[in-house]
Amino acid sequence: MVKNKEIMKGKLYLIPAFLSETLPENVFPAANLKIISSLDVFIVEELKTARRFLRKAGYTKSFDDVTLHLLNEHTDLANIAPYLDEALHGKDIGLFSEAGTPCIADPGAEIVKIAHKKDIPVVPLTGPSSIILALMASGFNGQSFAFNGYLPIDKKQAAVKIKEFEKKSRQFNQTQIFIETPYRNNRLLDILLNSCREDTLICIASGLTSEKEYIKTLSVRDWKKQKPGIHKIPAVFLIYSGA
Repeated sequence: MVKNKEIMKGKLYLIPAFLSETLPENVFPAANLKIISSLDVFIVEELKTARRFLRKAGYTKSFDDVTLHLLNEHTDLANIAPYLDEALHGKDIGLFSEAGTPCIADPGAEIVKIAHKKDIPVVPLTGPSSIILALMASGFNGQSFAFNGYLPIDKKQAAVKIKEFEKKSRQFNQTQIFIETPYRNNRLLDILLNSCREDTLICIASGLTSEKEYIKTLSVRDWKKQKPGIHKIPAVFLIYSGA
């Protein structure tokens, strides 16, 4: 009697997205583009930007033949497990976020957690990560660092958090990294400069991978003399007050 052959499970590819309007070949290995072109099931944050990303990456299939599952802050996480059903039947699936590396500061990690539970292979692809690029270019400690996501919107609460980060950086010789909604960048910078010690170092990395990329590290004292124009430009902020 011949036993039914077990179906090999498909893979869940974690696909970095573009950080800026740059050419795909400037930030993507050719292998990524080949993998993207082979897929017809994706898990994405927004439909419109997902289609735009795919076309920019050279994707030529008709979207009428493509499945796009939505996974964003409005998605009921109790209902996302079926997104991986096709992988259980041998089909590869791609996951990408609005910008940069998926599963970092977005809900993608939840579907990856389910993939591991279902024994679906998870394959992270190489590509742009604003957090890692900023850390690399900051001159700060790259062996001990913490990514803290977004700060509280309330000014007083944000100032308290910043002082906590500065204290941790000094105590543990650790780089502290965080981000902000681009239209609040200037507001955050003011809070930073009014909360930190004069000799604390701050790195601002904005417009990463774009023609207007800006990366600079200065002390709080020196930043007060030359505030950058980063309003509405995606940026990463880093604090270092260690040895």
